[in-house]
Amino acid sequence: MHTDLIAYQKSMDFIVEIYRITSLFPPEEKYGLVSQLRRGAVSIPTNISEGVSRNSTKEYIRFLYISLGSVSETECLLEISKRLRYYEAEKALNSELLVIKKMLLKLIGTLKGNDLGMGNAEII
Repeated sequence: MHTDLIAYQKSMDFIVEIYRITSLFPPEEKYGLVSQLRRGAVSIPTNISEGVSRNSTKEYIRFLYISLGSVSETECLLEISKRLRYYEAEKALNSELLVIKKMLLKLIGTLKGNDLGMGNAEII
């Protein structure tokens, strides 16, 4: 079940932080960066959960790659927000994204059979 995956759980926690941070952005960014950041963050766990429910491992992996793309999109949007000085870059926030990215890559590798002895995909 997707709710048992740590990558899913961490990405859900990450959404809460994104909502907290973006609530402090200027009102004129409501339909710009705020919306983009929130949708990018929400896309991470939703694609994990959608992938789990698919018929094949190949489709599951495809949705994990979509989730990974959302991680990269969110990283970029956070960098833009930082440069515009809408928030102070939080190392913990960037660290969490990196952890999620690594977990997704490991899960993809495990599903592809390239686990390299790194553990069980069910705990990722």
